[in-house]
Amino acid sequence: MTWIVGLAGASAGLVLADASVEGVAGAVDVRIADGRVADISAAGTAVHPGAAVVIPLDGRVVAPAFVEPHLHLDKALLGAPPHGGDLGAAIAYTADRKRAFTHGDVQTRAERVLAAALRAGTTAIRAQTEVDPSVGLLSIEVMHDLAERHSSWLDLQIAVFPQEGIRARPGTLELMRRALALPGTVVGGCPYTEADAADARAHVDTVLDLAAEFGTFADLHLDLADDVRDERFALAAYVARATAERGLEGRVAIGHVTSLAAVAPADRAGILDALAAAGVSVVVLPATDLYLVGRGDAANVRRGIAPVSDLWAHGVRTAVSSNNLRNAFTPTGRADPLDIALLLGRVSFASSREDFVRLHRTVTTDAAAVIGSERMRGLAPGAPADLVVFDSTDPGAVVLDQPTRRLVIAKGEVVYSSEVHAAFHGVARGLARLH
Repeated sequence: MTWIVGLAGASAGLVLADASVEGVAGAVDVRIADGRVADISAAGTAVHPGAAVVIPLDGRVVAPAFVEPHLHLDKALLGAPPHGGDLGAAIAYTADRKRAFTHGDVQTRAERVLAAALRAGTTAIRAQTEVDPSVGLLSIEVMHDLAERHSSWLDLQIAVFPQEGIRARPGTLELMRRALALPGTVVGGCPYTEADAADARAHVDTVLDLAAEFGTFADLHLDLADDVRDERFALAAYVARATAERGLEGRVAIGHVTSLAAVAPADRAGILDALAAAGVSVVVLPATDLYLVGRGDAANVRRGIAPVSDLWAHGVRTAVSSNNLRNAFTPTGRADPLDIALLLGRVSFASSREDFVRLHRTVTTDAAAVIGSERMRGLAPGAPADLVVFDSTDPGAVVLDQPTRRLVIAKGEVVYSSEVHAAFHGVARGLARLH
């Protein structure tokens, strides 16, 4: 098989010939033009314009590129304390490290993650980016620069994230407003860092009011706890109600939500129905949640993973993401959504082919829907041509097989090849150089 790369600027686009696509019987040709999927037809029947570049895939899988709807680029690769620690320790360790942040430091670490993300097949990211009086808008400015620098292959959305609270850190709200005036931003939140339940609810209200005011999306780190004994970690129903009251259906996401795993099934069903009715998405972050939850349990240690099968059953849009990479919140990670999807399957009792196909969607089309991207249309005529070619011929087993990414296509052009783009072959080494 011949792999053709260096195709930027091909005037008549590409044809991915003899490809396998989930949900489509038989091999197909996928024609790409003007940055979009032009058509999908039976293999050998596509009309190939004279100037089109034809890439024979020999039955290999073509699927939508990955979307990371919840990724912290600004604090990636910071390393973790020698003996680890719980959520409070992770926040404290990171707050201390943030005092030494510089534009160059944040950019260098983020660039390493972006290189790994591209190699994995990710071409869209919602970057949770911290804002507070200590770090100011430094990290926001870096993300804005990165969005422009990598715009040829990356859609980078910036979530303005008050990790240390809004009421708890006076001056943060003013900084958030300044950041939200920049293009490509959404409003983030972290209510559990406030002093009490009343302030946590006020935090939610502030974030949703900002989303309405600025006409953007809201994305809350809703909770990261073993259970709901502390009311700050039991706000999912409140978010659903507040979302509906403001008419923000479809524009709000909540991340972690580990406390859902500790709620009795009957009570949980009511919460999930409310989330579904309000169009609130849940982003599950298993690598972090497994690391931080249950640290006080001497036996029968809790997993703390939001119950994915229940979320699906109740119609709650569900996505999966890496969250943090090699820092105090998550000491592991390779910026590979497929790896995270498999991890979630392993700890969520996934077993059927349908389960694993659906897990694949949690890091592609469902994740795209969370960030409001038209990539949610998937691999379909007229959809954006952001695609991955896998070294596999079984579209339903991509999560299980974790196949090599052979080509990554962004905005209709090949931007990475596993065989030719040597500039990215040092990514693993780069990730190992922790700051």
